[in-house]
Amino acid sequence: MATSLMSKTLNSVKNLRLLAPSLSINRRLASTATLHQQPPSDGDSSSFTFNDAATSAASSSSSGSDVIFVKAPDFSAKKETAASTVTMPPSFMSGSVLGKRFYKQVTTRVADDENGWTVMLDYRTLKTPSKRPLKLPTLALAKAIAAEWDYQTDGIRPFTMPLMKLACTALERVPLTRQKIIEGLMQKFNQDLVFCRAPDDNDLTSGVYERQVEKIDPLLDWLKSEFGFKPVVYLSFFGGKQDEGLVKAIENLLKKTSDCELAAIDAIAAGAHSLVIAVGIFRGRLSIEEAIELVRLEEDLQVDRWGLVEGGHDIDIADLRVQISSATVFLGLSRI
Repeated sequence: MATSLMSKTLNSVKNLRLLAPSLSINRRLASTATLHQQPPSDGDSSSFTFNDAATSAASSSSSGSDVIFVKAPDFSAKKETAASTVTMPPSFMSGSVLGKRFYKQVTTRVADDENGWTVMLDYRTLKTPSKRPLKLPTLALAKAIAAEWDYQTDGIRPFTMPLMKLACTALERVPLTRQKIIEGLMQKFNQDLVFCRAPDDNDLTSGVYERQVEKIDPLLDWLKSEFGFKPVVYLSFFGGKQDEGLVKAIENLLKKTSDCELAAIDAIAAGAHSLVIAVGIFRGRLSIEEAIELVRLEEDLQVDRWGLVEGGHDIDIADLRVQISSATVFLGLSRI
């Protein structure tokens, strides 16, 4: 009777290919159902890749039982063998749109080694483009990055996830190229923005000189009190040589930073064209608004005099604000 009922059930299914597992019934009604999902190839770097662990289940039957046991996939977040991952393609770092949102819920959880935090897209654990686990130092930073992913709607837009990009930089680039990053920052130190002073004997630049004395000199005074060496200012865009003691002190500071801190300092310095401003934010001497004001000091004076160019100055201001703000927030959240 049980065999007859099962045959009718199978015949009622119009498309047997919808049954992913093959189902066989022996004469003693001992049944086994196995579900196996193959992960797609990792060779496609233009889209997200899913490394789903193959899940299987077996059922046992006792004599005379008509019950078929099917074990569902175990998506327990804390079991590495059952958890699946989503790896971002290299194009994520270039800012191009990656495709439609493929997940419903974004959450955070403790990393598998219980040393840090990670982000989950549904049951998938995020990984960096080089397939490193996205292991973040604090829960606050993990939640902020999770919020960036949750903000995505129709498409995955990396340019709206600056914290995520900084995290990838801190996890991938900094550990491998730390010394090169520091050397690159120090090569530009002598030509730092805050060391270049406009001439005070010219009608076009006298206003700039006065604002520099008002706004930048207090930062230079702080630099002297913090590191013990007085910075030298130059009337040249090419700057000049700073005291070797100051150079060494700044370099030692960079060497003692964590990967997240160095990634943030590098991003701020790139946006501000000033390592001193980046160090000022790092040490808590400057706020985001104060840093932006120093970076745009001369250009804002020109805008006040000649007017703002729409599609030019306004875009530059917005871009600078994103660079400085996101790196500063990333720095702060990585320490909480």
